Amino acid sequence: MVDKIKLTSLSSKGGCGCKIGPAELSQVLRNLPVQTLDPNLLVGLDTSDDAGVYKLTDDIAIVQTLDFFTPIVDDPYDFGQIAAANAISDVYAMGGKPLTALNIVAFPISTLDKEILSEILRGAGDKLKEANITLVGGHSIDDKEPKFGLSVTGVVHPNKVRTNAGAMSGDKLILTKPIGVGILTTSIKKDLLTEEEIKRVTSVMTTLNKTAAEVMEHYDIHATTDVTGFGLLGHASEMAIGSEVGITIHSNQVPVLPRVRELAEAGSMPGGTKNNYNHIKDIVTYPESMDSIDRHILCDAVTSGGLLISVNGEEASQLLADLLNKGVEASIIGEVTEENKGHITVR
Repeated sequence: MVDKIKLTSLSSKGGCGCKIGPAELSQVLRNLPVQTLDPNLLVGLDTSDDAGVYKLTDDIAIVQTLDFFTPIVDDPYDFGQIAAANAISDVYAMGGKPLTALNIVAFPISTLDKEILSEILRGAGDKLKEANITLVGGHSIDDKEPKFGLSVTGVVHPNKVRTNAGAMSGDKLILTKPIGVGILTTSIKKDLLTEEEIKRVTSVMTTLNKTAAEVMEHYDIHATTDVTGFGLLGHASEMAIGSEVGITIHSNQVPVLPRVRELAEAGSMPGGTKNNYNHIKDIVTYPESMDSIDRHILCDAVTSGGLLISVNGEEASQLLADLLNKGVEASIIGEVTEENKGHITVR
């Protein structure tokens, strides 16, 4: 039995396990030398997609992704499950089938109970089993701050790769999980959540996007992405820019976890959420009546969020019904327009 320990207190940043901001990351990447394009590289560094895709044969391409972060919940088993679900999600977003994974571990092995690490790995292992993924190895280092994640490899037919750059005018946008995760996980560090509230947000983060991905296979999907560190509007902006379309989001249709606004008003706003808001403020038009808190919630930095799906508008209602029937917390939250290319309009 692992002694009770507040894992989130061991993280220097805590909260959402946020990514490096898009502005900072773009500055770093632009300094890298330009690579000679390999014709077999179907999706690479030149886009803002969720994973890389490399063609092996006319029928098979591999999908590769990597993600890791510091603890965002205190239960080590749950942390392992969340990290695994988060990493696997990138493969689902690209239309792929995940096959193998490698663990990435940083852990203060001399100062923390080794059983904590065992529980993290057990949680990840159980989530991999649920996704029918084989763990093939990993790498670990001794570090004063715990970090955990996975590198996941999957396969997809080269002609069936889904990216965030194919949205078309007339599409409807479906989101498969509620937002507000970053604000709630920041609140965990501040001891502001009840046990039931922790269970609720943990359930959202540990839920695989596997079912949603399987249901989508039968529909005319033009673009997908998973909503993670850059928030709903951050990832929607990448879709709008990459697809050269406009996007309208209906804020009253976006599912938000309970107490998110209350906690945001109380100061539980992750730094990543603030960075997201500032990064995209010039390409988003909000209603004048929407206050700063609600605007920031739409930009909240998410861990292991849902899929944002751009589907043929005529099929959206049936896709939504099928998702709901399969237990997916899906909602139609907006549409794609020909006007205002590269811009988001919040209504």
